[in-house]
Amino acid sequence: MSNISGSSSCSTNVRERGRIVGVPKRCWCGETIVAKTSKSDHNPNRRYLRCVYAAGNKLMNDNHVFKWVDDALLDEVETMKEFISETMKEKKMQMELQMELEKKMVMEVEKEIFERIEDVKDEFKSRMNRMIIVLVFGCMIMIGLVKLI
Repeated sequence: MSNISGSSSCSTNVRERGRIVGVPKRCWCGETIVAKTSKSDHNPNRRYLRCVYAAGNKLMNDNHVFKWVDDALLDEVETMKEFISETMKEKKMQMELQMELEKKMVMEVEKEIFERIEDVKDEFKSRMNRMIIVLVFGCMIMIGLVKLI
């Protein structure tokens, strides 16, 4: 995948002398790129990017960089679109993972709270049972004392 910046085609894609993706910064020969305006009848006043060496020597039909500016900018937009799409997918996956982790944490906290409530409830039942036993023995003692008197 090419870089997103203006140098998206200056390193790997240009050396291949093939189709250049994005706005080129250097030609395969190492020269910089210059923006020119077409004076031809077929493309009057259309801007293009050209290797400085090829433009200076007025070379034609050579392997040096030549690209219409509008095509280069469309390539850049497409590259950015793909980059943004991939970034959005990654962010969505991260958010889904975060939500799953948060759900898991909430479930663990709820489980811990439930266990504590159960512990308190069991402790309360145990105390109530002891109090009932003490109360029953107390009543039996009182009844025994009343019968003795």
